[in-house]
Amino acid sequence: MTQTARDFEASSYLTGANAPFIVDLYERYLADPRSVADDWRDFFDDLDEGAQAALADLSGPDWAPRATRIVGNGEAASAGQNRRPAIAPAAPASDAEIREATRDSIRALILIRSYRVRGHLLAQLDPLGIEVREDHPELDYETYGFTPRDLDRRIFINNYLGLGDTATLREIIARCKATYAGTIGVEFMHIQDPDQKAWIQARIEAIENRTEFTTKGKKAILGSLIQAEIFEKFLDKKHTGTKRFGLDGGESTIPALEQIIKRGGQLGVEEIVIGMPHRGRLNVLANMMGKPYQAIFSEFQGASANPEDVQGSGDVKYHLGTSSDRDFDDNIVHLSLTANPSHLEAVNPVVAGKVRAKQTQRTARGARIRSARRQVMGLLLHGDAAFSGQGVVAETLDLAELNGYRTGGTIHFIVNNQIG
Repeated sequence: MTQTARDFEASSYLTGANAPFIVDLYERYLADPRSVADDWRDFFDDLDEGAQAALADLSGPDWAPRATRIVGNGEAASAGQNRRPAIAPAAPASDAEIREATRDSIRALILIRSYRVRGHLLAQLDPLGIEVREDHPELDYETYGFTPRDLDRRIFINNYLGLGDTATLREIIARCKATYAGTIGVEFMHIQDPDQKAWIQARIEAIENRTEFTTKGKKAILGSLIQAEIFEKFLDKKHTGTKRFGLDGGESTIPALEQIIKRGGQLGVEEIVIGMPHRGRLNVLANMMGKPYQAIFSEFQGASANPEDVQGSGDVKYHLGTSSDRDFDDNIVHLSLTANPSHLEAVNPVVAGKVRAKQTQRTARGARIRSARRQVMGLLLHGDAAFSGQGVVAETLDLAELNGYRTGGTIHFIVNNQIG
């Protein structure tokens, strides 16, 4: 800890020891406003919804145990914890000073919470620079009463964002921007399940929403990108003007899907049913499903990859499906790409139904339902406009929690064509 930080800790009126005092006062105020002193009641009365939510965050979820309590309220510290007074200021402080420190902390917590709720609105999701993102007032520290002079002042934030008990406003803003307004946007505060919400929050805030890849991992990603790009360039040169619905500009789809399959195999997934639109299908067939290039090029010439299987006139190459086994670190995952009609999103309920059927087959062979849910997974790819605009997407999602249709979840991978 720096000398400045130690000086702050020695003089702060709202430290980790004092936080339970403020929170307990607020909880008593919520239960009965007359149970707190008039000046504190006036202080809490003036809080807006954002401040109330921040104080609720500071106190933790309703089901969390309270490690400390105010001295004299009849409740001891939790077993195994050092018993010490909840209020232990290093220097005497007036109620006005404590309220001011509390107000600063609440403002900082509101700012952090605003980034969790709205930060994705400033995420840098447009590599082409077409879209201009305007600053959002809820993400401006001056909205909450701070000024540029406050940027280097230390504020108690109760270990939010992994910054420790205290941090400067400048540090708080930098961490919030890195986590919630970088090149990955995260929108999760609407989730009703507190455990799910806390899991996502912990996962992204611990690493500032940035994954550090090993050298081997970076080389593997580069290899996948090169394969995807060269495949598209070859088809464009060799079959200029032929419909191919290329993946140009979205080549990162291939290494991303590879990682989903690899990580899924590590977590026990044995089979993945895939549904996708035309765009990128040939690239997925070649570089993810392992369909031989010879077969794909044969179809470009108007022939069938498997002439003996042809019955009738056949179908266009970007409607076709296939299946294969992929081996990642000795975890074999069976992939099946579902054939797709021209109505692109119509494949969604088909994939969900196949996943459910395969899970049912496994339970019929003696597998437990939870195991079957983990072993078979659906993976659906969408274009950005199709995902938001076609009703069958929402209709399929509406079935997700019905007992007769539940599959345990589907991964939706949306390629942003910057059209929709």
